[in-house]
Amino acid sequence: MSAASPAHFGPQHENQVREAVAWAAAEGVPLAVRGRGSKEGIGRPVQAGATLDLSSLSGILLYEPEELVLSAAAGTSLAEVQAALDDRAQQLAFEPFRPQALLGAADAGSLGGCLAVNLAGPRRPQAGAARDHFLGARAVSGRGEAFKTGGRVVKNVTGYDLCKLLAGSFGTLAVMTTVTVKVLPRPKKTRTLLLFGQPVEAAGAAMRRAMGAPLDVSAAAWLPAGLAAGCGVDRAAAPGTAVTALRLEGTAISVAERCAALRRLLGGGAEMEELHSHNSAAFWAAVRDAAPLAAPAERPVWRIALPPTGGPSFLAAAEAEGLLGDGAAFLDWAGGLVWLAAAASAADGHAAALRRLLQAHGGGHATLLRGPEALRLAVPVFQPQAPGLAALAERIRAGMDPQGVLNPGRLAADPPGAGG
Repeated sequence: MSAASPAHFGPQHENQVREAVAWAAAEGVPLAVRGRGSKEGIGRPVQAGATLDLSSLSGILLYEPEELVLSAAAGTSLAEVQAALDDRAQQLAFEPFRPQALLGAADAGSLGGCLAVNLAGPRRPQAGAARDHFLGARAVSGRGEAFKTGGRVVKNVTGYDLCKLLAGSFGTLAVMTTVTVKVLPRPKKTRTLLLFGQPVEAAGAAMRRAMGAPLDVSAAAWLPAGLAAGCGVDRAAAPGTAVTALRLEGTAISVAERCAALRRLLGGGAEMEELHSHNSAAFWAAVRDAAPLAAPAERPVWRIALPPTGGPSFLAAAEAEGLLGDGAAFLDWAGGLVWLAAAASAADGHAAALRRLLQAHGGGHATLLRGPEALRLAVPVFQPQAPGLAALAERIRAGMDPQGVLNPGRLAADPPGAGG
């Protein structure tokens, strides 16, 4: 096993990953598992005695565009994967979150990392989460045992679907060494219809009408006055105007006809404009990455998933209770996702207040996606699980990583004496 130092392992292949994890389990040394380090600011800080750096496990191993499948080493950069897909006019349809703007990362990270955090972009209501595109993996459990799950076809029935557990596990169950994903054709034409000046409740109603119509709207978002410019929209005639955005994708003829139908459906006073191709792609990339909330960097940023109709009322309640302070917020997923930048002061109090509001609005999940280390240690970064679900999750973790050596404490504070 090669190591740059006794506390840093940089494996070149799966056997070296297995040896490093087996050593950590035998010695009781917790490992910080990282791909390219782009998302280390998400989750609780890991207190580890050694680092397992997977960035050298890189390269596309199989790409069959006709079969809509791609396999790569887990540390393969998302940029390399995207370049290969661009050459064949294909895409990762779940629109993986890029952390450069919000987290100050050097790059978009690795393919394995984007599956491990399971963050999906604006197409989530239509295309599903990252886990829904995760077909298979090779991985090493916390016992130091290599295993395989899933396969290289969309409809596979090979044993338990452990991919669903690995997605969103933040490296706490196993170390992925190879991942296989479903890819899809990239739309030939994209057009975004913009409605200006709508308050949040009216925007919510417009988004629900659009998503409920047979027009195949692939994304819907609302940005208040002041944030739209952060997505590249700033009208000379009405700067700082709130924007409701609705995306249509497909062939040129289909998109044009559906856009005209959407205009007729939502006509009734709101001013409208359209973004085409490049400008549309830039707008939704900014929404995907929460770029309008990137500055100032000291503000904590929350990602709050709600029942589909809950976003506007939740946001109005949060503002009424003063939870935004000097912060800002916008809606994605047609109102089912709230991106919220809280004031830097009293941020731990905001965490409890946001979760009380969630309870009052029928439930949901609040994730602290950006915050200083002290805050990430002081508050639950992820939505606390119900007791029964938490017990089940702990049994799964104990089965896959009995010594608790893989990213201990990343998801929640370990109880005293846990993790070996």
